[in-house]
Amino acid sequence: MELVKRLTPESLGALPVDVAFPGYDRKQLLAGIVHLGIGAFVRAHLAAVNEAAILQTGDLRFGIVGVSMRSTETRDALAPQSGLYSLALRDVSAQGERRERLQVIGHLIEVMVAPENPGAVVERIAHEHTRIVSLTVTEKGYCHDPASGALLLTHADIVHDLAHAGSPRSAIGMLVRGLDRRRQDGKGPLALMSLDNLPSNGKLLRALVLEFAGLVDAGLRAWIEAGCSFPNSMVDRIVPRTTAADIDGISSRLGLRDAWPVVAEPYLEWAVEDRFVAERPRWDLAGARFVASAEAFERLKLRMVNATHSALAYLAASAGVATADAAMAMPFMREFLQRLVDEEIAPSLGHMPGVDLKAFGQQMLVRFSNPALAHKTQQIAMDGSQKLPQRLLGTVRERLAQGLPIRLLALAVAGWVRYLDGADEAGRPYAIQDPLAQQLAQAVADPVLVVHSRGAQHHRVAALLSFAPVFGDLGQSPSFVDAVSVWAELLKQRGVVATLAMTRAEHRPV
Repeated sequence: MELVKRLTPESLGALPVDVAFPGYDRKQLLAGIVHLGIGAFVRAHLAAVNEAAILQTGDLRFGIVGVSMRSTETRDALAPQSGLYSLALRDVSAQGERRERLQVIGHLIEVMVAPENPGAVVERIAHEHTRIVSLTVTEKGYCHDPASGALLLTHADIVHDLAHAGSPRSAIGMLVRGLDRRRQDGKGPLALMSLDNLPSNGKLLRALVLEFAGLVDAGLRAWIEAGCSFPNSMVDRIVPRTTAADIDGISSRLGLRDAWPVVAEPYLEWAVEDRFVAERPRWDLAGARFVASAEAFERLKLRMVNATHSALAYLAASAGVATADAAMAMPFMREFLQRLVDEEIAPSLGHMPGVDLKAFGQQMLVRFSNPALAHKTQQIAMDGSQKLPQRLLGTVRERLAQGLPIRLLALAVAGWVRYLDGADEAGRPYAIQDPLAQQLAQAVADPVLVVHSRGAQHHRVAALLSFAPVFGDLGQSPSFVDAVSVWAELLKQRGVVATLAMTRAEHRPV
C-alpha cells in the first residue's frame, strides 16, 4: 500500500524507535555551509558527519544550504520535506544477512537550483552566516583540463561567466562572484573546500579560482589569495545511486514517504587539512580526522580505491555485469585487482605511517563485494576521461619513469578502451556518459591522427592514447601504447574473463 503521509518535521514523532532523527531545534539552524553539488554523495558523507557533530556539540551555526548545479530533482523531492531525508547504511553480517541502519538527517536548511537564480547563489555565498563553501561537482565540474590542471578558458560556462557577472553557470564562476560580493560588502574571507576525487583538490581549486579572479579584477585575486583558505581533503564512502526500489523499501521501514533518501556503506573515511580561515564544526568528534597534510591520504584513495574501482567497472561493464558485487564474483577478477594493488599501485604510495596497505587493500575488496549496495558498474564507469588522469595515469607515469612494469595498469586502461566500444560482449549497447565522448569518438575515427603498419586495433588504441586532454604526452610512449594495445586486442578477441585469466603469474602476454 502506498504511503500517503510524508516525512516532514511534523511527522518525526511517528518514526519507529530504531530510526535516529534530529533532536535539536531546526528553527535555530544557521546556514554556515554552502555546498555546491548537493547530490547523493555529499548527503551521505559530509552531511552525515556534520549531523553527528551538531548532535554532539549542539552548535547550530553550521546548517547546510545545498545548491543543485543543473537539475531540480533534489530540490523538488526535498522541499516538501523541509530538507529532511533518510540515510540508509547497508551491509551484510558475518552470516550473510543483509542489514540496514536508518537515520534522518535534519540540518539541510534549503536546496537551491543554480540555473533558476544564480544571483541568489552568489548572495548566499556572500551571506554573513556563511563560513565554508564546499563542493562535490565531480571532476568535470571544475572546467579544467584533467591532464594539465589548467582552467579551460574556452569552456562555454567559463566564457559565459567572465562576460556575465550576475548569472554565473560554473562552480568556479559562482565562487569568484560570491567572494567578490563579500569583498565589496566588507565581509571576511571563507574556507573553500573541495570534496571531489582530484589530487590536491584544494590546491587545484585555489589555482582555478585565482586564475578566474585575476581575469575579473587583480584586486579581487589579491584579496582571495591573502585571505581565503583551500584545505585539501580525502573523502571515502561508497554511495550508489538511489533507485525506486530503495525509495519504496526505506519509506516502508520509516512508515513515512521519503521521496529522496540516500544509501551508503557503513565505512566512512575523511581526512581534511585543518585550514579554515573562519570557524568550522567539530567534525573530528564525528569520524573525520583533521590533518596537517592530506596528500598521502589523497594518493591512497585515488590510486588504490578509485583506480581499482574504475578498473573493475570498465572490465565488468564490458562483460555485461551490472553491479560491483557481481563483478567481484567474476572468475579471476578479485585476483587481478589484488595483484594490481599489491604489485603496481601500493609500491607507488611509499610508507604510510599507521596504514597497513596490505590490510587496506583487502578491506577495500570486501567493500566492493558488498551485495547490499548493488552499486551499478555503469555509474562507476561514468566520466572516464576526467577520472583516468587522477586515478591511473599518475601511477603509470611514475612507474614508466622508474623503468618499472605497468602490465596490470595497462590492462586497467585497456578496460576503458574496450568500454568505449559502447556495447558489451553480448552486443547490448550502452551510452557512454562522458563530457568528452564526442571528441574521443572522433579521435578514434580520425585516420590522420596516427599511422602505423600494425593491426587495426593497435591503430585505434594509438589514436585514442594520443588524445592529449586525457593522456598528455603518455601517448608518445611506445611501451605504454604497446602494453595497452596488447590487452585491448585480447579483450576484443577473447573477452574479459579469458583476459583476466592471463594476468596470472604463469601468463605473460605483455
